[in-house]
Amino acid sequence: MKKNYVLDTNVLLHDPHAIFRFEDNNVIIPIYVIEEVDQFKREGSERGRNARSIARVLDTLREKGGSLAKGVILESGGSLRVAVPTRRLELPSAIDHTAMDQAILQTAFDVRENDGGRPTVFVTMDTNLRIRADALGMVSQTYENQRVEADQLASGMVEVDLDGDAIDTFFRDGRLTPKDAPWVPNTCLLLRDRTNPSHTALGRWDGTRKAVTALRVPREGAMGVRPRNKEQSFAFDLLLDESVRLVTLVGKAGTGKTLLALAAGLKRTVEDGAYTRMLVSRPIMPLGRDLGFLPGDVDEKLNPWMQPIFDNLEFLFSAGSRKGPRAYAELLESGQIQVEPLTYIRGRSLPQQYIIVDEAQNLTPHEVKTIITRSGDGTKIVLTGDPGQIDNPYVDAASNGLTIAAERFGGEKLAGHIVLAKGERSDLAELAANML
Repeated sequence: MKKNYVLDTNVLLHDPHAIFRFEDNNVIIPIYVIEEVDQFKREGSERGRNARSIARVLDTLREKGGSLAKGVILESGGSLRVAVPTRRLELPSAIDHTAMDQAILQTAFDVRENDGGRPTVFVTMDTNLRIRADALGMVSQTYENQRVEADQLASGMVEVDLDGDAIDTFFRDGRLTPKDAPWVPNTCLLLRDRTNPSHTALGRWDGTRKAVTALRVPREGAMGVRPRNKEQSFAFDLLLDESVRLVTLVGKAGTGKTLLALAAGLKRTVEDGAYTRMLVSRPIMPLGRDLGFLPGDVDEKLNPWMQPIFDNLEFLFSAGSRKGPRAYAELLESGQIQVEPLTYIRGRSLPQQYIIVDEAQNLTPHEVKTIITRSGDGTKIVLTGDPGQIDNPYVDAASNGLTIAAERFGGEKLAGHIVLAKGERSDLAELAANML
């Protein structure tokens, strides 16, 4: 039996093509949603672009399918209709009867009452509005199409029990060819002896060779940084491998995501010359109250936002083979290292570069798509972030671009993913991450 899905404004602003995600059911957009979308169309932000996209999609459907008031047929077999109530209903519990949220929710009740009791679902990403809808007897749900719960995200690592002889063979040959391997490409493997649990080896499944290959992490590490646990070893291997063009590193604060990415990027760019430039960026997103406009030119305005990147670079150059801030400044001046915001990346083509996007959990899925599609021939992109530390009010732990990219690219030969679980910054930082 077909259902009615009444969409809230935030669903369309999050995904302009959400109307096509409900299979053969009836999709209803309240007229108040159209009015709210119109308020955002002049913004230069991602929300403004989505608002304009929604308008174009609806206008195209109107031209091809007829009246939106009567309903147009979608390719999926469902229908789309813009609901215009004959009168402005007033929910008895509403404190402010003029609020748009109330008008949209009231329209959902109107749709249900006028459609002979057909199952009607109110879809919104506003948690409080879902609670209100449920309290008033309306079935409500969040928009699930682009949601990946962080605790359900694959770790990228699998433990495998083997005979001791197989592990010895792996150490000797640097590869192992098991039968009926169930793993997707670039799965990181902890090989463990069945009879001796302390006898272990680390490897990665090569989907092309159909073999488990040894990690290619230099014994001396990179830029003076050595992996401190197995997850960091796996991350280093993915970061240093040119054949893996997209790497997603997910982990809580202090697990070494940014430091590992920068160390690997500097080694491959500055020391090995595999890339022409290392481009480091992060979204401009304040924690807590913003201080307002910053004085100075572009570089001076960006310095507070990019200071965490500079801190890590200074640490690497003090710990690595290149000593002192002079070499670090020279690389910045020569352009081998470039630190800039994501604001101006649209429309660019970036070939043969090592791109690191820090704090990627604050990006929307569309913004992550825009970044990845900028990669030219020979470019590697690394996305790092913690879904538990989101400052963007328009995404959450399940709808951000980092977790969605990690899930969507799972199983692709060009992509690798690992979850870093153990904090290595300090004992205090690890305790704070776990206790607070």
